Amino acid sequence: MAKKSRKQHQCCPVTQGRGSHVDTRTLESPYSEERSDADSAAALIADPCLPSGPLQILIHREKLIRNILRLKALAATGRRTAEEAAEWLRCHGNDPSLDDPIPQEYALFLCPTGPLLERLQEFWRESRRQCAKNRAHEVFPHVTLCDFFTCEDQKVECLYEALKRAGDRTLRSFPTWVPLALHSSISYLGFFINDGPADVIREFAMVFATEASVLADCSVKACTKQLHLTLAHKFYPHHQRTLEELARAIPPSHSCQWTAALYSRDMRFVHYQTLKVLFQYKPQNVDELMLSPGDYIFVDPTQQEEASEGWAIGTSQRTGCRGFLPENYTERACESDTWVKHRTYTFSLAMDGNSRKDGDANGRLSGDFHSSPAPRGVSSALALQAMISRRSVLVVRHGERVDQIFGKSWLQQCTTADGKYHRPDLNFPRSLPRRSSGIKDFENDPPLSSCGIFQSRLAGGALMDSGVRLTAVFTSPALRCVQTAKHILEELKLEKKMKIRVEPGIFEWMKWEASKSTPAFMTRQELKEASFNVDPDYRPAFPLCSLLPAESYEEYVNRCAVSVHQILSACPQDAGIILIVSHGSALDSCTRPLLGLPPRDCGDFAQLVRKIPSLGMCFCEENKAEGKWELATPPVKTLTHGANSAFDWRNWIPGPGAQ
Repeated sequence: MAKKSRKQHQCCPVTQGRGSHVDTRTLESPYSEERSDADSAAALIADPCLPSGPLQILIHREKLIRNILRLKALAATGRRTAEEAAEWLRCHGNDPSLDDPIPQEYALFLCPTGPLLERLQEFWRESRRQCAKNRAHEVFPHVTLCDFFTCEDQKVECLYEALKRAGDRTLRSFPTWVPLALHSSISYLGFFINDGPADVIREFAMVFATEASVLADCSVKACTKQLHLTLAHKFYPHHQRTLEELARAIPPSHSCQWTAALYSRDMRFVHYQTLKVLFQYKPQNVDELMLSPGDYIFVDPTQQEEASEGWAIGTSQRTGCRGFLPENYTERACESDTWVKHRTYTFSLAMDGNSRKDGDANGRLSGDFHSSPAPRGVSSALALQAMISRRSVLVVRHGERVDQIFGKSWLQQCTTADGKYHRPDLNFPRSLPRRSSGIKDFENDPPLSSCGIFQSRLAGGALMDSGVRLTAVFTSPALRCVQTAKHILEELKLEKKMKIRVEPGIFEWMKWEASKSTPAFMTRQELKEASFNVDPDYRPAFPLCSLLPAESYEEYVNRCAVSVHQILSACPQDAGIILIVSHGSALDSCTRPLLGLPPRDCGDFAQLVRKIPSLGMCFCEENKAEGKWELATPPVKTLTHGANSAFDWRNWIPGPGAQ
């Protein structure tokens, strides 16, 4: 099925829900009635004296619906406050599934707190930074006590009582110290809990399952297998050694207060991807979602046929509405980020393994609904220190091209009848550099747009603010790349001190060239006359004449690999950043050789490159101790912005009194 453009989406129907008639006043005082919510709902449903008149039936039905919505909102927000539940109901006024009797899914986890949790969170951050994301990063550190199960909204309070009863019954026998044994395999790394303490914890889970069945009529399957706390799962085999070293730095005897936590999730989106919104977005078409920073969007990867490039179809967790959204306004989130914590039961505070005392148990039903904050200051300091002390490579895609905005005919739009350049739109550059063959050679070697120049300066300013030290700059021979490098260096105050080395070996895949031939790039002399501080003495790894118009994918990735290794050998071994300004494809083809990874599949490569925005960055650091390079967080944040369509004042409707 062909993908629609955003203009075609404009006429698509929008799903509508209950609308503005939902009365959030039903949630003003959820605990003010003498009976519990479950009792109220049961009384309404099983009332033996049902009204017989039409008006009485309507009133009775409205009361029942209001109570059902009230219970649904309370369950969805963890029954924290009436205000949160009322806000949830207000936001879901247009949710088409608001009336659907869809219960939440619940699960019970045993979670560490205190010093042990801090070390585990540090492991989460470092393992993701050094070894990329794996399945364990989707959820917080925990021990699973039961599988997810459903519970009707009016019986959620009974689950809380089941948790309290289970905790009280096993409190005295709960171990004051839970010994953890590190276990590693080719695809799994984690702590196993020894049989003695594990038996008590499993007993607690069984009691909870029994109580939940009796009190809330829930079918709970308690965990009967080996209890474990997963550190990493389904990772690349070559990362196993690094992960093991990071795991051994976690003292399993660290002081820890174990807490049983009851969480819920929306069962409809279990197998969806979760995106977190980074920037505000106001819909430009009726079928687009309103986005606010911090929103979460559920996206089904198998249902994206209708989405055009750069867009996705998703469902907002905040509103329940479904629609289109720009992908570059979001980032991938963890699965558990959208889970709701309901109640916790905290067991005894265990001492260190060498100094623990028996009989110190003191359980309580916790009212804390917030996770322990991560020690960000320490992590940031370590990251900055590592960045300063290591040799690094920063691969950057060039800024916005003028043909990217104005199409293939951009040159005709800005050329007068006598062949001179003029500026038909503010996003065209003020001027073009002089070329000996005239303006026509810009057609296949377009310059940056005005926004592209601004993007480049913005990135350079951010690098300046971060305090990084550049040791060398290499660019593709494409004008847009040389311009991007120049503007970055200007913001770093290095435009006169550091020469730009033009390397044809990092030019994009020749198969993608529209002209089906090697573009006529500006010569070094032309670049010098246009005030580009290029290095006249640099000898490239791949001369310009070696670029093949009919280049295969294998030849392209080999060219990039040779060029990157040549770039490294041409630079000093001192700590600092080597800047490579190239094309979107270079973020993959120039970093994988450094990381020791094989080339990506050609089809996957093409799909990936299409999603890389202007000034997209990849950052690699050299780990001399282990003799390898590692992917790391770039020294500056990403750059995201929306589109600004063309405007013709002649099409503007004249106001009253216009002649």
